[in-house]
Amino acid sequence: MTERDAVTPDPDLLARLAALAVRVGANLQPGQVLAVNGQVGGHEPLVRAIAAEAYRAGAKYVDVNWFDPLIKRARLELSAEDDLDFVPPWLGARVEALGAARAANISLVGQVRPGAYADIDPARIGRDQLPALRQTAEVINRRELNWTVVPAPNAGWAQHVRPGLDAGEALRLLEQDIRTVCRLDEDDPVEAWRARAVELQASAARLNAHGFDAIRLQGPGTDLTVGLLPSSRFIAAGMDTIGGIAHQANVPTEEVFTTPDPARVDGVVRATKPLTLGGTTVDGIEVEFAGGEVVRVDATTGADVLRGWIERDAGARRLGELALVDGDGRVGRTGTVFHETLLDENAASHLALGSAYLMCLADEADHERANRSAIHVDFMVGSPDVSAIGVAADGSETPVLVQGAWQG
Repeated sequence: MTERDAVTPDPDLLARLAALAVRVGANLQPGQVLAVNGQVGGHEPLVRAIAAEAYRAGAKYVDVNWFDPLIKRARLELSAEDDLDFVPPWLGARVEALGAARAANISLVGQVRPGAYADIDPARIGRDQLPALRQTAEVINRRELNWTVVPAPNAGWAQHVRPGLDAGEALRLLEQDIRTVCRLDEDDPVEAWRARAVELQASAARLNAHGFDAIRLQGPGTDLTVGLLPSSRFIAAGMDTIGGIAHQANVPTEEVFTTPDPARVDGVVRATKPLTLGGTTVDGIEVEFAGGEVVRVDATTGADVLRGWIERDAGARRLGELALVDGDGRVGRTGTVFHETLLDENAASHLALGSAYLMCLADEADHERANRSAIHVDFMVGSPDVSAIGVAADGSETPVLVQGAWQG
């Protein structure tokens, strides 16, 4: 057993995270099945705490789906090239069955084996995109699941965030950050999230009142115009299932987001934070769009992995999400790069290549125009130096987010 394996998360923090995930994030209802997705080698303590909390809340059954990054490494090393993009149909069938059962779902993030694929051919990594599944986006867009994603503190992830520290010290600091960004340091975290939700929803309402035709991002290395569909609406801090169950899809969340027009994205955008994609760090990203499609991808590290992902299908080269994040969010204020999209995307405005969220479209007539893909890859493009400007149909411009502050 290594030192890292011997270091375990704080049980009190796990209990509070589990309660937040079950009661606020997924908002599990009595009699529902709860699906939990976690990684072996670090997520087990939180998965067990979530299962216990779910049964206290009246879960009918807790179904745990485990992913082992070291088994994936074996496949990447040894599998035949043509087998790497094989996705067993029963994996997608499970997701479809959970949607049909109107289940709840909690997914955990926080790499347990950072760098596990560091010496693997990037082209092979790009072909095996598991555990990501196309059916997940489809079930979410049909609003069949009340779902959430939460961070799972573990020593492997902690040492990736703070590589100069021993496992115990790194984990304690990561736990401190998670308490802060998840508002678990508040006497009443549920009420704290309700208050923040009101702020985020007010920001979304102000954006929607303008009825912008596009959003322009401008900053160092970035000048990108993202067109919006006629009924695109910004939403924040909460969704509802088709059955009316409210849930918070990300814990933490600090974003307001919408669905862009995948045919109207033009210009260049430079990422402001590294992206962890399938266990590989992609840093120094620069992407150029023309007519909505990616025409160039560069990066200082991991470029071939990102290029592999966007070759998945036609929609993978177009945008499915535009999200704006202000400077009042707790994630950005930590100053920590977490190397996990759940947290890093809530520190900075971001874009997502791939599948769009249909719940951001007020008119079903626009659903057919929204982007479709088997992937949804967020990358962070915001900073205090990057401004967001609303563009009206007549071309007039209105600043909406400048130096991290909402305008107007």
